[in-house]
Amino acid sequence: MDPKLSTKLADLERRLLDRPGSLDPSVRRAAAFGTTVPEQVVEYVDKVRRHAYEVTDDEVEALRASGWAEDQLFELTLAAAYGAARRRLDAGLDAMGPVAKLPAGGDGAP
Repeated sequence: MDPKLSTKLADLERRLLDRPGSLDPSVRRAAAFGTTVPEQVVEYVDKVRRHAYEVTDDEVEALRASGWAEDQLFELTLAAAYGAARRRLDAGLDAMGPVAKLPAGGDGAP
């Protein structure tokens, strides 16, 4: 794997998950790496991870009505989608056999 790509992916992960935002970084990291998220968004995060195309406006509106800000939901959606994409990328690289590995998601690698 091109080291530039690895560096760029690590930078993307830091920007999405660790920088200050509307949503606490620990929640964004949980959404990305499949750990415990707040109960109100468990089903939403799971749907984004598995079948993002099935998310409806009504589901987002229900979360907004329950107190989640639009910016928080945006960050949550990006984090969950990033985590799903990263798992799929890593699985694809693993299937290719011995190639240069990207830094593992969630371990704080640069």
